[in-house]
Amino acid sequence: MQESFAALAAKDLGRLATFWDERTIDVVNPLQLEMVGAAALRAFFEELFAAVPDLQFEVETVHDVDEHTAIGQWRLAGTFSGGRFQGIEPTGKRIELRGVDVMVFEGDLLRHNDVYYDGLSFARQIGLLPSTNSLADRGMTTAFNTVTRAKRFTSQRLSR
Repeated sequence: MQESFAALAAKDLGRLATFWDERTIDVVNPLQLEMVGAAALRAFFEELFAAVPDLQFEVETVHDVDEHTAIGQWRLAGTFSGGRFQGIEPTGKRIELRGVDVMVFEGDLLRHNDVYYDGLSFARQIGLLPSTNSLADRGMTTAFNTVTRAKRFTSQRLSR
């Protein structure tokens, strides 16, 4: 796992690809994105590196669970100033995320990886959603609560 994280930190796609094959599955939970196979993983990382050209990836800790499984905590930082990422145009905003990977290996090959990070924080940092407690954020919450109450009221009226 340490070697794969080192390859990621170096943005070395060639070295990263040595940990993948066509059975490798990587699930980025906040994006509801499941990638299967080396080609899909390579395309994802190419897109990420292009979107965040100054990307810095740092491993904080790695915990071995057993001979095949490890959990790694990491920190990612950079500026969303390059290409599109997951259909979103670059905003020039700085992002800083902490996350966790739960990785299962078979020898040196990654079999399955579940990636977790705060997707709401990511969306706020790139400007996709308004900043916490901003006027726009409070307005969205008010609108959401108004619609929720209206649906509940309508549902209660119809069930009588």
